[in-house]
Amino acid sequence: MSTQAAKAQEILLPVKTSVIVLSLALGLFLNLLPWSGFGLLIRPDFVALILLYWCINWPRKIGFGVAWGMGLLVDVADATTLGEHAFAYCVLIYLAIILRRHVRMFNAREQVWHILPILLVSQIAILLIKVYNGAEFIGWGYFLSSVTGSLLWPPLSGLLAILLRLKPEPDQI
Repeated sequence: MSTQAAKAQEILLPVKTSVIVLSLALGLFLNLLPWSGFGLLIRPDFVALILLYWCINWPRKIGFGVAWGMGLLVDVADATTLGEHAFAYCVLIYLAIILRRHVRMFNAREQVWHILPILLVSQIAILLIKVYNGAEFIGWGYFLSSVTGSLLWPPLSGLLAILLRLKPEPDQI
């Protein structure tokens, strides 16, 4: 049996709510690390990536309410306009729900090209709110975090998928 056929027959455990909560808490923690300089410019939005992963793979567990709540937490933690990230995460979830079947047709490396536009649209939503509130556009480097986020998609999705794999029984063929 080829490895690709074995992967297709792989059984995943149903996701537990505690796993989702812990992964979102870890994403929030990674967002809150003291990034500075160029690191701050390329820092991906870990909460958005984790929300995107769960929405694409387990859409019945993550929805607009969770996205809105996590967005408000990120807004308070970053001291930004209340609702800025909440709105962007809802846009992200909307796009993930619409495109989830298409994205799941590809392996994780090919999904990068589908995740990048979703992250860019979410980041554009945040930028529009910032510009509306009087901030100036800082340049195209602002969008580097979407690029690094999409490049982190394969290892992140692999790591989260490991949590859901069943271990084969030793007497099974």
